[in-house]
Amino acid sequence: MSAFPTLSARVRLPLDRFDLDVGFETTHRVTGVFGVSGSGKTSLLETIAGLRRRATGRIRFGDDVWLDTPGRRFVPPEARGVGYLPQDSLLFPHKTVLGNLRSGMRRAMRNAVDAEGTLHNVVEVLGIGPLLERDPATLSGGERQRVALGRALCSGPRLLLLDEPLASLDAGIRRRVLPFLDRVREQFDVPMLLISHNPIEVQALCDDLIVLRDGAIIARGEPRSVLTRSEVFPIAENEGFENILPGVLVETSGETSLVRLGAHETDPLIVAPRSRQRPGSRLMLSVPASDITLSAARPTGLSARNILPARVDHIRDIGFWRLLSARISEHAPPLVVEVTSAAIDELGLAPGVELFLIIKARSFSLYEAPEAA
Repeated sequence: MSAFPTLSARVRLPLDRFDLDVGFETTHRVTGVFGVSGSGKTSLLETIAGLRRRATGRIRFGDDVWLDTPGRRFVPPEARGVGYLPQDSLLFPHKTVLGNLRSGMRRAMRNAVDAEGTLHNVVEVLGIGPLLERDPATLSGGERQRVALGRALCSGPRLLLLDEPLASLDAGIRRRVLPFLDRVREQFDVPMLLISHNPIEVQALCDDLIVLRDGAIIARGEPRSVLTRSEVFPIAENEGFENILPGVLVETSGETSLVRLGAHETDPLIVAPRSRQRPGSRLMLSVPASDITLSAARPTGLSARNILPARVDHIRDIGFWRLLSARISEHAPPLVVEVTSAAIDELGLAPGVELFLIIKARSFSLYEAPEAA
């Protein structure tokens, strides 16, 4: 993995209800900024992009200083070398998809980037080859977002800024577009700052997570760990907290698929809804923390297709509810389960205790990209 330039920001920006006042540094591939609507997420992204002239402080990316208020330095947006994807994709309506992609290439050529090579990679990774001659008005919401992301990538950015890239899409289309963002994460050597209020997106895509509330950072760290903290989980739960798991499709039969949760032969197998992918394909799956049932002994006579042996990793108190983290294998990430304090006591659960997780096949959602979203 390449070492990414340091993005350093210490900025202040007056807003209507509060002042955005944050400071952070990151060298991660994808840094997420999470919080409810109105917490200052988009304002922070626009400040880093150079769109908020009232912001004061200092912003540095690598060796380049983009903002230094005491030194009276301000680098305009077009000179920062960022690719910016706002919530509204804002494609040029009078240009085809290819025309939109080529409009981003002009800046890439000025910066001595292999524009044609980048265009080829973007079209392949985002699966938009069949769309190149189409007009934006004929595209679906998922297709528009993929084209807008492609245009930002075709500009040869040093840093990619994504503002709620899936927020305008319904849940079904989000599940089909998210894998394309994952492909970009893996195949383009460009660091990203991702704004989101969706726990699924930040778990699936981010290496590091910053949580904002009223313009201030209230938590930071590995996404799954941060989202299950007592001061953050109520925000995540309101958005529908779900566990995100990597998987490999083993086989499909009838209405269900058999999926291995991890890439190792010893990793557990689960039954999930039918996948359209080929055996051996990588998948992303999610399961709500509230859809997992616990048992102290292996149950029998159940309709649920998945009974997974596990060991309690830790338990966190979030008021009436507890969050139990259970590890199902050495390689797969732990699963977070919502459970009452009374159930914890009745089952005698504590770190290190073995138990069983019971999950219906239909509780899993698959995130997979068809040829067109």
